[in-house]
Amino acid sequence: MTLSLLIGSFGASAVLLYGVPDSPLAQPRNVLGGHLISGVVGVIVQQAIGGPLWLVAALAVSVAIMAMILTRTTHPPGGATALIAVMGSPDIEALGFLYPIVPAFTGALCLLAVALISNNFRSAKRYPTAWW
Repeated sequence: MTLSLLIGSFGASAVLLYGVPDSPLAQPRNVLGGHLISGVVGVIVQQAIGGPLWLVAALAVSVAIMAMILTRTTHPPGGATALIAVMGSPDIEALGFLYPIVPAFTGALCLLAVALISNNFRSAKRYPTAWW
C-alpha cells in the first residue's frame, strides 16, 4: 500500500481555491474542515453500514453534507471525499481512520498552502477573506 496526497475531490477544491478564491466555500475553514469532516463521516459509514453500495454511498454523502452544514464548513468537494471513502480502492479502504488525515486533510492543507501563495502573489485581492 502506498500513501498518496491526491484524491479526486481535490480537482474540485482547486477550482474553488484558484478560480473563485473569494467564495465562502473556498475559505480555509471550509476547505480543511469540509475534507476532514467528510472523510471521517465516509469512513464511519463505510465501516458501520452494510448493504448495497448505492445506499452506503448516498448515506455517506448525505451525512457529510449535514455535518458540514452543522459545523459551518460546507465545501462541496467534501461530498466527494466522503464518497471516495466508501467507493475508493482497497488501499483507501485499508487506511481506515487514517484516510481523513492522509490524504484528505494533509492534501487539502497542501492545496491551501499553494492558494495562499498564488492568490496573494498575482492580484491586489487578499486570500483568504476569512480564516475561521
